[in-house]
Amino acid sequence: MGSIQLPHISKLHAATDLDQTAVLDALFEPSPEIHSTLLPVIRTAEYSTYFQLIDACQIRFLSLAAASTVESPDKTLLSILGSHPRLGAKKVESAQSVAEQAKLGGESEELTKLNELYEETFPGLRYVVFVNGRGRPEIMQDMRARIARKDYTMEVAAALQAMCDIAKDRANKLPIQQL
Repeated sequence: MGSIQLPHISKLHAATDLDQTAVLDALFEPSPEIHSTLLPVIRTAEYSTYFQLIDACQIRFLSLAAASTVESPDKTLLSILGSHPRLGAKKVESAQSVAEQAKLGGESEELTKLNELYEETFPGLRYVVFVNGRGRPEIMQDMRARIARKDYTMEVAAALQAMCDIAKDRANKLPIQQL
């Protein structure tokens, strides 16, 4: 994660598409749907902190969620949530996600089964959680509780909240270029 550096927030709205896309990849995950959904959020306003930007991104995500139901899910929303790697997956492309999931100790049969059960319970969704140093037992307990709840709308909201919590944590840890 050390090689990634965020531009100063005051310069972000005027940065190149490539630089804005790199910021979205660093804060969230690489995803064409995240890019197309959030580049307008970056371009249309100036922010004084990355937390303000991420809050604006969350509002945009929630507007997609408002139009999504289990019977008629928003395909862009599903792609955005699916951009996060499965918890404990063997192959994870994002260096940030690898570091964040390190404490989980990789894939296990039980975690694989929970991922499958989650995705059967919530077709099209992927379990997204802000690990935040918690170990496998605590995360799996959260996963079981969310599966048992069986509430699609609450699950989408929880996943989007987790994505934004992860983005804020990343913004807090990444170096920012000085003016």
